[in-house]
Amino acid sequence: MLGRTGALTGRCRFELHQCCYLSSSAPPPELPRLHYPAGSGSRKYRAEQEVGPMSPAQISRILKANEYSHTLPRGPASHGVLGFHSNMLPSNHPGEDRRSSATCLPGRGGVLFGVFDGHAGPACAHAVSQRLLYYIAVATLPLRTLAELEQAVEEERAVPPLLEWHKYPQDHPDGGASFFHSLRHYWQERLEDEDEEEEEEAEPEEDCGRVTSALVNAFRRLDYDISVEAQVHLSMSSPSRRLSLPGEGLSVSSPLRVALSGCTACVTHISNGVLHVANLGDSRAVLGVQESDGSWSAVSLSNDHNAQNPDELQRILGEHPPSEWRTVVRHDRLLGLLLPFRAFGDVRFKWSAETLNRVYETRPDLMSVVSEAVRTSTLHYLTPPYLSAQPEVTRHRIRPSDKFLVLATDGLWELMHRQTVVELVGEQLTGLQQQAPIIPGAGTTLGGLQRLLLERKGRVLSVLEDQNATTHLLRHALGDDGYGSVAPNRLAKMLSLPTDLARRYRDDITITVIQLNEVDL
Repeated sequence: MLGRTGALTGRCRFELHQCCYLSSSAPPPELPRLHYPAGSGSRKYRAEQEVGPMSPAQISRILKANEYSHTLPRGPASHGVLGFHSNMLPSNHPGEDRRSSATCLPGRGGVLFGVFDGHAGPACAHAVSQRLLYYIAVATLPLRTLAELEQAVEEERAVPPLLEWHKYPQDHPDGGASFFHSLRHYWQERLEDEDEEEEEEAEPEEDCGRVTSALVNAFRRLDYDISVEAQVHLSMSSPSRRLSLPGEGLSVSSPLRVALSGCTACVTHISNGVLHVANLGDSRAVLGVQESDGSWSAVSLSNDHNAQNPDELQRILGEHPPSEWRTVVRHDRLLGLLLPFRAFGDVRFKWSAETLNRVYETRPDLMSVVSEAVRTSTLHYLTPPYLSAQPEVTRHRIRPSDKFLVLATDGLWELMHRQTVVELVGEQLTGLQQQAPIIPGAGTTLGGLQRLLLERKGRVLSVLEDQNATTHLLRHALGDDGYGSVAPNRLAKMLSLPTDLARRYRDDITITVIQLNEVDL
């Protein structure tokens, strides 16, 4: 088996049956949908009529619909991670964001977290959120462990688990069986690579370099496999063979649909007190640091890959001839169309013009089910590829003052500055710890106990509406009154907007807050 899942109600195992991939003729299942509670998209809206008031209970139900908190057991297996909070608030319907979190089981191990921001549909973000952490696990495993995996497959024995997933029940299921062959080819190529030597016990700095290289290789290999699988699918589902593949071309999770849509990714790998952030696109990783005086500082561990980043803009221009410099980036978008300059999928910015024209001209049945944004050929498409799937990796050794890491898609950063985000999370985590039970000392009087209770009541009332730090961020991001507090009317209006209107005011928002050290009270 490839993975096992730790859920809210217990732990269940995912058994990998290799024959399922080879013999199943049924079309892939539809993508699961995020939970949209009544009131988030079904409320009627009229420009000339005020939206009815929303109660605090309704607001909290919408904000908490996809929240999840998990505490990791103390010890070496947690790699210094105390736990994490996560939440998602869709704007699109269906939502195009995804999230993943898992513990690597074999080898040196580590804990992995990722947020994924899809565009032109949710298919690519969904596939990447299912697959990327497996690719990272394979990329970081010692060769001897990969050899043991390969031997188990050849002998038709159960494959040992690579990951233990940490999931909210509404999140996507483990789709390991559907891409097992591509993953196996990846580890087979690592085993056959004559330039790769089996590593001995490495020095810390050398080991960190290997993690960086493994993250880059995992990202690039997954994007390569997405492209190859789509091209194989395209040849297998040609018009002459269409009847032999019922529904395959129309499936929302078909390889071609995954490749034609796209997603950004921001992933962190934490192991033995060192965290690596691999970023692709415009999601962000921000470290929350508590200074000696108790104040909070925000440290960016990622860079945006878009036109606002001068280094990224120069990279794009440098990869194409001067004759294209006026067209390769127009209106701050790649070829005038795409905001992020790095992403998974989006093969319309990577494949040759001949391959793309063949798709547009010969497969109108396939093109009819993808997003409208990808149905027509791109202007000034002269020297592909224009889009990269190579992540930028940042390494950071965790210090006692580093209390938490925030991973979030750009929907959050469009509404809040990183310093505000860190201060809100820091204050919220501090408030949680201050709710600890009061245990009176031997000499405590009744009056002293009453004073302690009143002090704690004041702290609780001033800080907490939410037990989950990411829900706390969502509440402030949507309801900020401009003075650091939440305006209930503004929050209610933002949550009452129907789907077709909500996208004008905000994007999908996905946040994961990873707690690294206890906050100082």
